[in-house]
Amino acid sequence: MIEVTEKAINQIKQILKNEGKEDHGLRIGVRSGGCSGLSYYMEIVKEPIQNDHIVEKDGVKFFIDVFSAMYLQGTTLDFTDGLNGSGFVFNNPNAVRTCGCGQSFTA
Repeated sequence: MIEVTEKAINQIKQILKNEGKEDHGLRIGVRSGGCSGLSYYMEIVKEPIQNDHIVEKDGVKFFIDVFSAMYLQGTTLDFTDGLNGSGFVFNNPNAVRTCGCGQSFTA
C-alpha cells in the first residue's frame, strides 16, 4: 500500500522517542484542502480506528483510513534534509498535479 524509506523510518522513530511515545503509531492520511484540492497529514496516535489499514515497517506502525488508502496506493514516504529545508516528502504516483509547496495535490 505505502512504502517508507529507511531515512523516514529513522526520523519517525526519533520523533516517537523524543515524544516518549515509542508504543504509538503514525496516522497518515489525505483530506480535502490545500491549493490543489487534497492535502496530506500525519499525526502520532496510540491506536488505529475501526477499518484502518495497518502497515508495519521496521517496527513502526502506520494507520491509514479507507478514504486515504485509495489516494496513497503506491506512495513512498521519504524524509529529506537538504539546503532547502527538511521534512517528510510524499512521492505519490496518483498525483496528477501538485502545488508549489508540495503539500497538496490533485488525483
